[in-house]
Amino acid sequence: VVEDGFEFLPNQDPATFVEEFQHSSSVDNRIAFHTGTTTLGFKFKEGVIIAVDSRATAGSFIASQTTEKAIPINPYLLGTMAGGAADCQFWERLLAKECRVYELRNRERISVAAASKILSNMVYQYKGMGLSMGTMVCGWDKRGPGLYYVDDAGQRTTNYMFSVGSGSTYAYGVMDTGYRYEMTPEEAYDLGRKSIMHAAHRDAMSGGVINLFHMKEDGWVKVSQTDVSQLYYQSLEERK
Repeated sequence: VVEDGFEFLPNQDPATFVEEFQHSSSVDNRIAFHTGTTTLGFKFKEGVIIAVDSRATAGSFIASQTTEKAIPINPYLLGTMAGGAADCQFWERLLAKECRVYELRNRERISVAAASKILSNMVYQYKGMGLSMGTMVCGWDKRGPGLYYVDDAGQRTTNYMFSVGSGSTYAYGVMDTGYRYEMTPEEAYDLGRKSIMHAAHRDAMSGGVINLFHMKEDGWVKVSQTDVSQLYYQSLEERK
């Protein structure tokens, strides 16, 4: 279609376009995201723990075992990736830009609540247009540690614990069993690793390595990178 000298796709409504192909009667024309991951975050007395796996899948095909699913926004904000990798990376990088602009304009760090609200507002404009994103935004600001969940529909909520992805039900079971607010950092690290490890063992779409992060008052630090398989067999030995 040519309008005012510019060529446009025949269908100018992205939502209609996506709907047409997601529910097409022809299997050859059907477009559908086959996603899978396990990411989690929880607050405790000394900050926020973020733990993620590293497996990227395309249906039953393992595309990568080294995907970075924790996305740095700035030294005091960290995002996670679940859903479509391209969507999560694009929108969280755009969020990083918006947070930097806020700092330059206001001469202070943006709060975790404000950062998560900006992300929610941006993706809400594309609701129903085929985005695939379920992310956590965690950080530390004047109010202390913060943890928010934001998805591709613009839903935004806060809580002390979240797990997102196909393996999240398994991770929740382990976290609910072992969680205590008064945990030491080492106990919190161990709980994060075990939750991802058990989820990866049961969920075929999760695996690779466990990347563990600790959000502290002076910013986030990467605590460890642990192979899922090694940790699982180590846990079996400890049970004997």
